[in-house]
Amino acid sequence: MTEKRALFIIFGGSGDLAQRKLYPALYGLYYQGRLAKHFAVIGTARRPWTDDHYHDVIKQSLVGAPGSAHQKAEFADHFYYQSHDVTDAAHYVTLRDLAAKLDQQYALDGNRVFYMAMAPRFFATIAEHVKSEKLLSDKGFNRLIVEKPFGRDFASAKQLNDDISQAFTENQIYRIDHYLGKEMVQDIMPLRFANPLFEHVWSKDFIDNIQITLAEDIGVEERAGYYETAGALRDMVQNHIFQIIAMLTMEKPVKYDAPSIHAAKRAVLADIKPYTPAQVHANFVRGQYVGGDNVGLSYREEDNIASDSTVETYVAGRVDIANDRWQGVPIYLRTGKKLAEKQSRIDIVFKPTENNILPTAGDTSVGSDVLTLIIEPETGMHLTLNGKAIGVSDAVSPFTLDHALDQDELAKAPEAYQRLMLNILEGNKLTFTHWQELAASWHFIDAIRTVWDNDGADGLAFYNSGTMGPREADELLARDNRQWVWQGPAAD
Repeated sequence: MTEKRALFIIFGGSGDLAQRKLYPALYGLYYQGRLAKHFAVIGTARRPWTDDHYHDVIKQSLVGAPGSAHQKAEFADHFYYQSHDVTDAAHYVTLRDLAAKLDQQYALDGNRVFYMAMAPRFFATIAEHVKSEKLLSDKGFNRLIVEKPFGRDFASAKQLNDDISQAFTENQIYRIDHYLGKEMVQDIMPLRFANPLFEHVWSKDFIDNIQITLAEDIGVEERAGYYETAGALRDMVQNHIFQIIAMLTMEKPVKYDAPSIHAAKRAVLADIKPYTPAQVHANFVRGQYVGGDNVGLSYREEDNIASDSTVETYVAGRVDIANDRWQGVPIYLRTGKKLAEKQSRIDIVFKPTENNILPTAGDTSVGSDVLTLIIEPETGMHLTLNGKAIGVSDAVSPFTLDHALDQDELAKAPEAYQRLMLNILEGNKLTFTHWQELAASWHFIDAIRTVWDNDGADGLAFYNSGTMGPREADELLARDNRQWVWQGPAAD
């Protein structure tokens, strides 16, 4: 195992993202030996912390992680804190001097990773000063990590991209979508392209529809301020769901490398045409949760939420791809808060057998084969097939082949951020989002957002917390003579 060398400069080093995700992810690499002696981290934020206090914060973020207290203390000793005003050029000079000192102290070969774990409104300012105050290394690599939300619409996303591109090239920019680091999302390409069983039937000729569900059982909690400006469409559909769609539907890349995979994803996303207003009304549903006995507050009653808010906490929709492989195959998506159960899954529904000659067990037709990828909270897949019913009957009945990762296997699977941080150190952009992919998804999302903003409260469907969402989402499929494969925990 080769040790990685780099200096991490984390803007927003005192924040929630850094403490919940980044520090545990870096520690995971350290515990595995992928980071050892030759790394250092500078955390920057406005708070006037000392290095010793910063080390205590780091160690607190690792409670429950494997390893001894001594290992965690040695890890924390690689961290340095600088109180920093991102608008003050003089602070970047201090940061540059500290970076140069640590580069020499830890023999980092000039490799630098800049992580923007702050609000996007600061990204342009940080990028400008990183360039003007000469923090970019001239002998190692320079890599910029950008978190979502990447803009509020295409125009703001393009402006943001133009701003950071003044200091960093596209090859140096890593736009994180943590869903791309999840184990079963990573398994989509091997499943599709390493198995003739699936590769040769992955098209409109054999697939009836695709369903993507990203369901949460919690409300907005501490994210109310952000959620009022985003909503479920921007928060989940524009990024996570569109990236999953691209991986499920892209053509086979010419090579298994980042440029080829991004080219394949861009091509299929270009075949998803933005909807007209009439098509938005026909193909997308927006909802908002309401409370009641034992299920908590309604969205409008949450702290920092407007009492007449029309922000959606639920989205369901149909996406169509205008190309030869997928013409006529609907992709149904849904995501929401305060639903019956937390579950992220993909259901690939195959076309039923035509001219069935076999008797059935109480039904009038043979059911469809379904391939299900369970992303979280469990991790695994199911393949539902048709076979003979148990007993003396000759009737056809469904059965399921299950593959679920056990605890030992799950322990070997890195958490999404840990995998992504390793990819960044390796210079592997396969699991990150290219600007042109973002642009394509924003064009589609903007068309929906514009219609909903113009509609105001009209068309907003309310659903009870603890259910599977508004009935309009079921009706969306029912009009096509289909239904959601996953009906919620009561059906399992």
